[in-house]
Amino acid sequence: MSQAPSPPPATYEAALEELEQLIGRIESGQLPLEQLLAGYERGAQLLAFCRGKLEAVENQIKVLDEGTLKPWAQP
Repeated sequence: MSQAPSPPPATYEAALEELEQLIGRIESGQLPLEQLLAGYERGAQLLAFCRGKLEAVENQIKVLDEGTLKPWAQP
């Protein structure tokens, strides 16, 4: 049974908050196996989202350090 994909978070902070809540539920040991797997998959999505945002910020900082201001292109 395939589940509809979860929508991407609105912001980095929202993704981080959801990820922290998800980790708490997973670490509680109270989730059934199916929910544990779904939680792990969502956690991987949130982690990828956060990494993408951080990479974009790091790239913008590199551009600023080089003395050339360019618009920040979000992934």
